[in-house]
Amino acid sequence: QVQLVESGGGLVQPGGSLRLSCTASGSIFRIVTMGWYRQAPGKERELVARITSGGSGNYADSVKGRFTISRDNAKNTVYLQMNSLKPEDTAVYYCNTVDAGGRGSWGQGTQVTVSS
Repeated sequence: QVQLVESGGGLVQPGGSLRLSCTASGSIFRIVTMGWYRQAPGKERELVARITSGGSGNYADSVKGRFTISRDNAKNTVYLQMNSLKPEDTAVYYCNTVDAGGRGSWGQGTQVTVSS
């Protein structure tokens, strides 16, 4: 099993920045993909960005050019740098990992609120 601990959420004004972090422990040797999803009130959980162990990433169209995902394999940590935040980015952000067997693990979620 993989355990995930997220940090870095909070309240920020439109146009501001936040960086989310997620550190994995447990069966980390099996992790292939790490990523971030988000869920806004009344909406389904959606992919924000994900990155493979080789560093290949992909993004939701809504965050391209504003968010950057990165990964430190030595620290078993994935980051999400969020710039030019908009009110519509407000959501609970969840860290996710997928292992070599296709099994997924989720963090507890961290709230990001973009408001003036």
